[in-house]
Amino acid sequence: MKYSKSNKQFTFGSLLYDYKLIKQDRKSLSLTVTPSLDIILKSPVSADEERTEAFLKRKWFWLERQLQYFGKYQRRTYKKEYVAGESFHYLGRQYQLIIKHSKSDNVGLIKGSLIVETTKKVENKRYNKKLLESWFEERRIIIFQERFKEMLEKFNYKDFPKLETREMKKRWGSFVNGNKIVLNPKLIHLPKETIDYVITHELCHIRYRNHDKKYFKFLDKMYPGWELVKEKLETMGVFVNS
Repeated sequence: MKYSKSNKQFTFGSLLYDYKLIKQDRKSLSLTVTPSLDIILKSPVSADEERTEAFLKRKWFWLERQLQYFGKYQRRTYKKEYVAGESFHYLGRQYQLIIKHSKSDNVGLIKGSLIVETTKKVENKRYNKKLLESWFEERRIIIFQERFKEMLEKFNYKDFPKLETREMKKRWGSFVNGNKIVLNPKLIHLPKETIDYVITHELCHIRYRNHDKKYFKFLDKMYPGWELVKEKLETMGVFVNS
């Protein structure tokens, strides 16, 4: 598979953008802005500078809007305190945290609220965090296994890969050692369709290891419309709880 990576600059009027250019076996150009404000342009190996410049000019308004969007959010980012009134995401929906003193510990969802019943003081942030993390872990095990099983049924694989969860800074999923799919635990905060996409993406790597034409043709077949879900994943991913 042909592949190259380089740092480039793009000028539009008085604005100057630094971006990473990745040339690979693909048909179209693709532009991505990450939550950390990195600009990544993926292009076919055959695409010349004139074609990439024209593409960037057409995408200028979208590019500037994405940079402003993520830049604005970065300034508002704060560390969770695990106190009443904070918001947490679960399967793509936002829930307000309500903490109540109770005779037993329990966490659950009621309408638009995430209810924590604690045997400790409601101001005990460390214990509130422990209860919430335990609840999210329980939900992760159930949801990930459920989605993994359903996505796997679409494939005619004789040998089934193992499913694991591991913290990853730059990936939502990974296919490793030829028999293991690893999911980022923070996917539990995102919609089910994005979890399905990540699982399907990795399952496709069992047949095609590289992101070449055959791989994307297979992905198109196994998850039609994946591009829109991938865009949602990249956009909403910035909001997952830290």
